[in-house]
Amino acid sequence: MPTPAEIQFKDISLDTLADAAGGIVVFVGADGKLDQGARRINALSRKAVARCVASPAFEKMAEGDLVSLGYPSGLSAEAVCVVKLGRRPSVSAARKAGAQIAKAQGNADFVVLAGNIQRAEEIALGLALRGYSFDDHKTADPKPKGKVTFMVARPEAVAKAAGPLAAIAEGVFFTRDLVNEPANILTTDDFAARLAAMQELGLDVEILEEDDLKRLGMRTLLSVGQGSDSPSKVVVMSWKGGGDAAPFALVGKGVVFDTGGISLKPAGGMEEMTMDMGGAGVVAGVMRTLALRKAKANVVGLVGLVENMPSGGATRPGDVVRSMKGDTVEIINTDAEGRLVLADVLWYAQERFKPVGMINLATLTGAVITALGHENAGVFSNSDALCDRFLKAAAAEGEGAWRLPLAPAYDALLKSRIADMKNVGGRTAGAITAAQFLQRFVKEDVPWIHLDIAGTAAVKKETALAPAGATGWGVLALNRLIADNYEG
Repeated sequence: MPTPAEIQFKDISLDTLADAAGGIVVFVGADGKLDQGARRINALSRKAVARCVASPAFEKMAEGDLVSLGYPSGLSAEAVCVVKLGRRPSVSAARKAGAQIAKAQGNADFVVLAGNIQRAEEIALGLALRGYSFDDHKTADPKPKGKVTFMVARPEAVAKAAGPLAAIAEGVFFTRDLVNEPANILTTDDFAARLAAMQELGLDVEILEEDDLKRLGMRTLLSVGQGSDSPSKVVVMSWKGGGDAAPFALVGKGVVFDTGGISLKPAGGMEEMTMDMGGAGVVAGVMRTLALRKAKANVVGLVGLVENMPSGGATRPGDVVRSMKGDTVEIINTDAEGRLVLADVLWYAQERFKPVGMINLATLTGAVITALGHENAGVFSNSDALCDRFLKAAAAEGEGAWRLPLAPAYDALLKSRIADMKNVGGRTAGAITAAQFLQRFVKEDVPWIHLDIAGTAAVKKETALAPAGATGWGVLALNRLIADNYEG
């Protein structure tokens, strides 16, 4: 499994720069003034940095952009990277700069002359996140990743600030690994085993097997996986860092592969359905982050792990299934399976843990992609206060999220002739009716958010902080929500 880049923070040592191998990074603000490190590199490289800064190309660069000067004379380094960034950058600009450095780095060792730049730790986070790659199933021997040395004025202080961010990077990597993994590797058994291994970090992990789920009455969840040879499971991860306080609950959809079941999906693009466990992947990544940084909060993460396959034993369109709550559901479309998984796990989370708030995540609908594209996750909530706190956290972390409506009028689309409800409401307002379905399994006094991450969990083109593939969207925002509102 890939791990974040090895990053060290050290005192500034200008006398070692001439012989530094790999690459050297300097920062120059829009005013064109060179700091101590940039001046030294400029002198050693026969004023190459100054010529770059004086060029029209540098003037046109946006904050956080990078230009690479190859094989500069006077230096052993193969490249000098000039990043346009002021001394007091925003978090987003600092992370963008780090991501640009990661793209330029490749496998070389890099020295980053951050000097007195504020938020050097955020630059390091951007570098770590964009340096991710998933090569586990390529047979060529992987090249070792280069080391990164940040030379800063106060290395101990920067290293201390970077510690919690390193935990976030590892949580994001864990999520990306899970979402990128093919379904013949990440079976329900393998997924559960990876989560159980996090007991080494101090998490309490409990695996509920099919017999347990039957005793609990999780019939809607079990109906999704009954056509597969892979056993359905629910994994409960608990982090107890907040004393006796009631926990905050995170619930994730973990469909390790989604054929659509009897309502079979078209063949084109079906290979992408390995990412249909993205919600469970994010929950796992957040729980890993909380454990690594020893969060002073009580959080429980629950994931429903199933595989949706067609077979002689699979659920049929027209079947009626009773949920753990007791409501009956007419299955109109077996490809609307994620809400059936979540319905039982949401109810179980409330019955067992009495959470102070609850957020579920799922790659739930194509309709949310039609509405919001790949820039924003859909946000639905019964609580303005919790929703506002989440949207604030998402904005602070640069993770796109947009609130969409819930209203009783949409419930009419879920009416069934023979059961309490249908599992789909037709093409109209598909993302909203899915959220309305889930809301029926949320108690009125429980603040709740449903995050539809179908468009943000995995993408075909690179983003600012991730290569193409799994993004890890949501780990940063949820970690901040918990840190800002449920710790201490």
